[in-house]
Amino acid sequence: MPDTPSRLPLDWIAAALRRERTRAGLSLSELAKRAGIAKSTLSQLEAASGNPSVETLWALGVALGVPFSALVEPPAPAVRVIRAGQGPTVASEQAPYAATLLSASPPGARRDIYHLRAEPGAARVSEPHIPGTVEHLIVSTGRVKAGPAGELFELEPGDYLTYRGDVPHAYEALAPGTSFVLVMQHL
Repeated sequence: MPDTPSRLPLDWIAAALRRERTRAGLSLSELAKRAGIAKSTLSQLEAASGNPSVETLWALGVALGVPFSALVEPPAPAVRVIRAGQGPTVASEQAPYAATLLSASPPGARRDIYHLRAEPGAARVSEPHIPGTVEHLIVSTGRVKAGPAGELFELEPGDYLTYRGDVPHAYEALAPGTSFVLVMQHL
């Protein structure tokens, strides 16, 4: 996978984790237990150290009952441009896959928009997101196999796929330089 450009600032993650954990009324120990991660890992993340993976942040989001974007979104200016290859990006530990948050769901709305890059290799298997999540995927370049477990579809540029995101699902690049846009709708 090419270098991940713009790493996600750890202070954004730390502040979001503290905010959401406090809002949920959870201790460090309880949140770590619910997310299936070590308490020391969570403590490091809240101290703005460590290098969180997509999997760790998704697990924390599910345990807190918030979308992934609630943990990684930067303070939003009135007008925002994200150039190709820039933006808050988090890489996977399990597959050649990186997600860049393009737009977090504003208050009152419940959708997030991501630009994803993937290379052939291991599939990125995703655990269920918060209940009511629906994913909308549009392929930009390359080819991808995606969908809920047991119902994967091969897609090419311009193809669109929608499916429940609150069940196990996966994405797998079938060609080098695969990219796609993913809209997560939280009902």
